[in-house]
Amino acid sequence: MRLLSFIDKRALRRGHRLWLHYGVFWLGAIAVGLVAVLYAQLIDFGYALFLHYVIQFPWLPLLITPAVSAACVWITMRLFPGAEGSGIPQVIATLHGSTTELGERLLTLRILVGKIAISFLAILGGFTIGREGPTIQVGAALMFNLRVFYPRRFRSIAGAALERRLALAGAAAGLSAAFNAPLAGVVFAIEELTRSFEQRASGVLITAIIFAGIVALGISGNYTYFGTIDIGIQFPNDLALAVVLTGVIAGVAGGIFCWILLNTKRWMPAMIVRLRARWPVAFGALCGLAIAIIGLVSGGHTFGSGYAEARGMLESHTHLTALYPLLKLASMIGSYLPGVPGGIFAPSLSIGAGIGNSLHLLFSQMQLPMLIALGMVGYLAAVTQSPITAFVIVMEMINGHALVISLMATALIASRVSRLFAPPLYEALAQRYNPLPAHKSES
Repeated sequence: MRLLSFIDKRALRRGHRLWLHYGVFWLGAIAVGLVAVLYAQLIDFGYALFLHYVIQFPWLPLLITPAVSAACVWITMRLFPGAEGSGIPQVIATLHGSTTELGERLLTLRILVGKIAISFLAILGGFTIGREGPTIQVGAALMFNLRVFYPRRFRSIAGAALERRLALAGAAAGLSAAFNAPLAGVVFAIEELTRSFEQRASGVLITAIIFAGIVALGISGNYTYFGTIDIGIQFPNDLALAVVLTGVIAGVAGGIFCWILLNTKRWMPAMIVRLRARWPVAFGALCGLAIAIIGLVSGGHTFGSGYAEARGMLESHTHLTALYPLLKLASMIGSYLPGVPGGIFAPSLSIGAGIGNSLHLLFSQMQLPMLIALGMVGYLAAVTQSPITAFVIVMEMINGHALVISLMATALIASRVSRLFAPPLYEALAQRYNPLPAHKSES
């Protein structure tokens, strides 16, 4: 009996250790996958509702968008400080700074609720925002708060390392579930969030991504974010020239976008700078009016994340002018400057698709989907300056394994060109939450 009792206690202790090391992470990953899918459905519903009323009353954004923008700014500042923007800088700051202190300020359940609610309100106003960046902060916040499942003694021993692993796994699982791109979740965690890969955390991170992906697949089905492109087996002779030119153009455009966001006082008129500092709600309303005007000029194509436009161009049934990338870029800047919660991943992919669509005027003999894929990866790499993450995301989203080398080359060129204009955007923005040491990236 003593032997059986000893074995039972030993098995119980082993089971408890396994729960602490893996069970909480798996439970959190399932929750992240569920929240990510429901959040995606909520954003899609909100944008569909916006389009429904705009079709009936095309002038309505001139009233709704400024009002929604002002409301979002006021709510964010008064009730949910730390929920502004994409959310990725907040996660980076938490991972590289005082994790406990910053996590309790930037990764709370209050922030989680505010991020979802305000971005939903913003999409009801037609803002040019995506849900992928917010999903990363939401995933990190959800997992970070699961630390309460650990005994106090265990938390005191593990310290900030445990909280860092929870936040990292949640962020990676959030990206994976948002794009249905599990490999991109791993690469994003390595290249963008940590700039390194801890062997001890690798298994937990990957299993968290797998569990979140399974939940997303179970609810949404097995799908490719932008469908599957067919480029055949014969590559055009001038593909290399198209890769270089797309990388340079996307890199310049993305670099300028990063410079604009990071140097507002250097290009904004002094009067607007004072307005933004003293009356941020009024500044938000002004940005909302600009978004509405740009949307009307573009025929409604700049409203929302741009997912429908990017997919339509990939499938060759949506025809947009060469001005679309510029208009979408201006709308995205107007959406980001007030500090409204919302991501830039999906709008960046849409702008990149527009760049590829415009380059088809020059490379008319090339297949349009091929150019659009190059434009998407180029602009996303230029904005994030994380070329590996960019090409893995786009490759998984379009099932474009045949274009791997071309996507990699375009992403690398665009990232390097962008760095001539501005430092990595997310890291620079993260320093506003917590001063970070400069990271030396080989990406």
